[in-house]
Amino acid sequence: MNMIKLIALDLDGTLLDEQKRLSYQNKEVIEECIRKGIHIVPCTGRIWNGIPESLKVIEGIRYAITVNGALIFDRISDVVLAECLLSNELAAEILRFAQNYHIMYDAYIDGRGISEERFINHMEDYGVLPNIQQMVRDTRITVPDILDYVIASGRPVEKVNYFFKDQSDRKRMRQKLHDRDDVVVSSSLSNNLEINAQGATKGAGLLWLAAHLGLKPEETMGIGDGDNDITMLKKAGIGVAMGNAEADVKAEADYVTLTNQEDGVAHIIRTLVLG
Repeated sequence: MNMIKLIALDLDGTLLDEQKRLSYQNKEVIEECIRKGIHIVPCTGRIWNGIPESLKVIEGIRYAITVNGALIFDRISDVVLAECLLSNELAAEILRFAQNYHIMYDAYIDGRGISEERFINHMEDYGVLPNIQQMVRDTRITVPDILDYVIASGRPVEKVNYFFKDQSDRKRMRQKLHDRDDVVVSSSLSNNLEINAQGATKGAGLLWLAAHLGLKPEETMGIGDGDNDITMLKKAGIGVAMGNAEADVKAEADYVTLTNQEDGVAHIIRTLVLG
């Protein structure tokens, strides 16, 4: 499988363990791939600043597909190579929609997550688990009112995120958003929804970056565990689902590896790529 020249890696539930740590085994495999000239590309729903420092300091990781494919970033040139964003008006509409439900919501704008203190100080009321709460605190700034902030900025929005305590609300809202033709709805957790502009997916981001680097789709591998990884697994030359992925994610993959707690990324890369 030495045809693989680019490996796109989801972070949460995939490359990182349940404590959001990069293991020694996964780090070692990443560095070995880089030495062999294989592009290692974080492919995440997070913003660039939300990528763990343990990964950002690895020399040779140049590109990142962030916010579910909304932004493709070149860290060496410090430029956004491609973007697919929600218009300010559409983002405001999606935020207003959220206000009709008991949910926590935020927006990603200009590379920052925007939240409110009423959410950040009471995340448990919205079903946000402790290991996710710290990540949210580390990657958001707070403003008095998210909707007012977004409208006043006049800027396009990278993503809108919802967290739910009530799964019936989540199911109802997902269907309503799915029925629209102007957004993409996915999730990375069992109790969230992530709303991106039409065309902003991890799969589309992977294909764009591969073409930018002069690579064919069959020269790419994508590894993930969540609903928002499915497009990546389908578009990559080789799609790999984690052992901890849901059944619908595994069904779209070419291979299933070990769990994120068992260094499944290192295992599958050693098996299929480094052999």
